[in-house]
Amino acid sequence: MKQKLSVTSRILVAFASGALIAVFFLPAWRIDLFAPQYPEGLTMNIWINGLSGDVDIINGLNHYIGMKHITVDMFPEFKFLPYVVGFYMLLGLIVAITGKRKFLLIYLGLTVLGGALAMYDFYQWGYNYGHNLDPTAPIHIPDFSYQPPLLGHKRLLNFDAYSFPDVGGWVVIAASALAFGVWFAEWLHYHRIAKKSKATIPSIAMPVLLISFFMVACSAKTEPFNYGKDNCYFCKMGIVDPKFGGEVVTQKNKVYKFDDLVCMVRFLQSGTLNEEEIAKKVIINYENKDEFLDVSKTVFWTSPELRSPMGSNTAAFSSQQAAEKAKAGKEGQIFTWDELYKKIK
Repeated sequence: MKQKLSVTSRILVAFASGALIAVFFLPAWRIDLFAPQYPEGLTMNIWINGLSGDVDIINGLNHYIGMKHITVDMFPEFKFLPYVVGFYMLLGLIVAITGKRKFLLIYLGLTVLGGALAMYDFYQWGYNYGHNLDPTAPIHIPDFSYQPPLLGHKRLLNFDAYSFPDVGGWVVIAASALAFGVWFAEWLHYHRIAKKSKATIPSIAMPVLLISFFMVACSAKTEPFNYGKDNCYFCKMGIVDPKFGGEVVTQKNKVYKFDDLVCMVRFLQSGTLNEEEIAKKVIINYENKDEFLDVSKTVFWTSPELRSPMGSNTAAFSSQQAAEKAKAGKEGQIFTWDELYKKIK
């Protein structure tokens, strides 16, 4: 069995390791906070050697609930992370230059280990930051912690907190995916799978990389409603009726919740979000409160016989047949999403 990586694989590994230089110029992680009083959101960007963004404002707010001020000094990792990244870049170049497959395995193993340690370290910081509170703070809620999410969304009082990789972090993820794609392509090639399909290293590595990007791009998710606790983003009323709610999910996975279709439409018409920022627009299926429907594929029935929270009196159905069945013998009209969007002012 051939022990050397192909020329194409070595070039791809060199490119992946070289791409890591991006984290010296771009933030690696971000935490976003949204609340009614901060509709545009507050952001803290985490770099490999510092912080940026609305840190001072966040510290001012956190003072009231007894959280420590966030400073660069509370992260000793900032002192050595640049050297860690430099080590990975150097190791990747050694793999590319030598072409040794065992070096590639070492590189990938250390990548997994480094990623796991980074997430564990971040979790530990979040836990200590959210639990070690000043008991003399102006606002004190017994047995309540303010630990930010490790990844994804978490509700903290009236704030929605989101934690995700920033641009530099996505570059690291993409570079890692490319390195793993090279390993997978080599594995297929030397186990004669590539020979049967007449696939080359580039033709296999590229789909693997594209699949990795596709999985990342499809990360935007809806959230179940917490009835009685969630509030409509537009009208600020509590969401209590399980038949009429809707959600708008952004590319950054921020979820805007609405108690009625009319609130959702007026929010979209307000221009708060550009169409390019939106990943999903969904509405609750009138016949199944646990199912979200893509508005573009939904059929709507508007009728005075429906009593929605904010007066749109509109229900969503998965098909024309379902809407016609619900409407049978009753007042009202049936609309598509585009028709309804233009109708609501």
